[in-house]
Amino acid sequence: MRKQPEYVEASRKASLIGDRLIFRRLFIRPHLSESPLLTLSREPQNHHARRRYKHELLLRLRVDSADVSAETRSTHRQLRMDSHRRRKEEENRTAQVRNQQPLLATTSYLDMLNDTLRNKAFCQAIDKTITKPGHVLDIGAGTGLLSMMAARAMSLGDSEESSGAKRMVTACESYLPMVKLMRKVLRANGMERKIRIINKRSDELEIGLDIPSRADVLVSEILDSELLGEGLIPTLQHAHDKLLVENPQTVPYRATTYGQLVECTYLWELHDLVNREAKASDGIHLIPSGTDNILSIKQQQFSMHCDAIKEEIKLLSEPFKIFDFDFWKRPDSFRETELHVKATNDGTIHAIISWWLLQLDSEGTIFYSTGPKWIGSSSDMEKLGSSFPCADHWCDHWKQTVWVTPDTAVCKDEEVRLNAFHTETRISYEVKTSSRNKEVGHLDSCSQDRQIFLSPERIAIYGENSWRCSMLKAIERAMRQTLHPLCLIADDSLFLTIAVARLGKASCVISLFPGLQEKGAQYLQAVAAANGFNMDCIEVTKKRNLQLTLNESYQRKVDLLIAEPFYYGNDSMLPWQYMRFWKDRTSLDSFLSEDVLVMPCKGILRACAMYLPDLWQSRRCLKEIEGFDHSVVNTTLGACGDLPMGEESPCLPFFIWQCGKTKKLSNIITIMEFDFLKPIGPCSGKAQVRFKESGICHGFVLWIDWVMDAEDNTVLLTGPERRYWKQAVKFLNNPVKVRGGDCSSTEIKASFDPSSGELTVTHGFP
Repeated sequence: MRKQPEYVEASRKASLIGDRLIFRRLFIRPHLSESPLLTLSREPQNHHARRRYKHELLLRLRVDSADVSAETRSTHRQLRMDSHRRRKEEENRTAQVRNQQPLLATTSYLDMLNDTLRNKAFCQAIDKTITKPGHVLDIGAGTGLLSMMAARAMSLGDSEESSGAKRMVTACESYLPMVKLMRKVLRANGMERKIRIINKRSDELEIGLDIPSRADVLVSEILDSELLGEGLIPTLQHAHDKLLVENPQTVPYRATTYGQLVECTYLWELHDLVNREAKASDGIHLIPSGTDNILSIKQQQFSMHCDAIKEEIKLLSEPFKIFDFDFWKRPDSFRETELHVKATNDGTIHAIISWWLLQLDSEGTIFYSTGPKWIGSSSDMEKLGSSFPCADHWCDHWKQTVWVTPDTAVCKDEEVRLNAFHTETRISYEVKTSSRNKEVGHLDSCSQDRQIFLSPERIAIYGENSWRCSMLKAIERAMRQTLHPLCLIADDSLFLTIAVARLGKASCVISLFPGLQEKGAQYLQAVAAANGFNMDCIEVTKKRNLQLTLNESYQRKVDLLIAEPFYYGNDSMLPWQYMRFWKDRTSLDSFLSEDVLVMPCKGILRACAMYLPDLWQSRRCLKEIEGFDHSVVNTTLGACGDLPMGEESPCLPFFIWQCGKTKKLSNIITIMEFDFLKPIGPCSGKAQVRFKESGICHGFVLWIDWVMDAEDNTVLLTGPERRYWKQAVKFLNNPVKVRGGDCSSTEIKASFDPSSGELTVTHGFP
């Protein structure tokens, strides 16, 4: 039977509007329009049911043809607008994802995948261990590399299905962005049907629900520089309890931690603020007597490329073995051991440098070590032969670790008693000597809630006499220009707050402490008396409450705005991200006096062309890894070199002095300056880079020098020679061979976007 015209239009609208049909008053007769909105349930997915659904719908609505025609035009317009809106939203989502992709560049995935020794060792061990079909579980699968090695080792052909517990590889990965990346990698290698991905933590897996049976083989690489920090022990415990068969095969098979006693002034500087502050004698006491640990580094091991300070290290013992961790059996949560270490030199123990040796196969023929280069000739290591990593190997994802100790003097041949402990996530030490049978450790003399933990580099900065003198000199000069100034500390600087309160006793100080917050206020209360100021002159407030604070408490505007700049808990920022205080200075402009003084008053963006072969190697684009194509991950992981047209590697923060082999190829240049006396705004600059040395240029290193006092030329330098600061690295698309001399040069440009706080860097190289 032929449909009436009005039903034709209404049916067309029903098809266009989609699975959620909303008919307003205009769609229906007046006697059906008591309700302003009639919403119908979701349209059936079955074709025949959908036809019946629309027919019944039209019968119920009894639509007038005149109303339908007018409404049809309106509906079409609305649909076009909705379509355009959805398209724009999708474009925005795509752009947002594209902008978020480089965030994975700050992870260690790319460097780890570029570690050819690691990849080869795991591949050899997996091929040697997995010799027959079975169920393999990969915990912390990442891009799926070890899972694909396991699937290949079981000789799963393209035509074979991966179903069934006897031929199965299960890849467990909890981090959703990596799961998405893994799917792309598996698809690119034709492995998507051979490996089952589960987006869960391994301790959330259940037999019968997530996997059909216990696994025969465990392959996993959830190791950090300390070994235990990524949760190795609880992961293995749960796996042996719930996920693995009895006596499973595992890759790796065992890990052994080693240590060595050392004397090193640089390592001492990273933690001993008390003694360094005493030598400064400037009247500022960040750690007053009786509050030893109120401001300190965390009592933990810190990762570091110790080869970079090899010439500054005095070895006080031979390498000694600390703990074994077997992957093939359930580990203990806690262990303690007492070691007797013979001193090989006179000296002062400043630190214990540790590393681990990974035995990947049960026979003990395949090894990987994170040890420093100087232990390669050790008698304990010589037996490992060609399986031991070569001395030129450099990677950034695994380093050595440093446990700093209070100064402990030892004599050659003296016995040092070392107590080592491990929990589920960390290893710690206590040192004793035969001459002083006294435990040497970090004793907490203040409650945990009052402690503030800073990075070792920040502790070292606060203890550096030249830095303290420069800061105090600039503050004194600024405070002489205004009588009883109202000072605003815009960042998390404890030093500046104390210095201003102490130097200007009649002044008022407001600290924003965006990261420290209430903890900063408690710290100031604890150290006020020792620094000669009263807490009545200091107020800690949040930026959003600043107007109320100024109006109610001071009835005046800010005369002096200061920042180091330093932001608590943000130790891996790019140099220009520390200009956050400039944005705050702009938003607070109405609270600032007309002649406000700002410290720093200026930032100078500097750069240098450099030879960085080790860092480049760790960040380069991936191609095949042990026979598996990984090129699809390059953009997401922020790789450099051989990228598609229009794509560039992001700027990343590094301690350049720890980046293996390095060499400056140009003089230091100034690209542009940031004027913090003015409100924040877009700015750009460029400079000509002239090469003074011949060599291979891998990229540019960038940093910001902070001008604290322009008239007195007080500038805080943060370049590559300054070990306590990270610099930014902008890699070239491909390394370029350059010649030293006046005629060899290129141009570098930079533009700063105040809305995002990001800096875009371009250069004249192809």
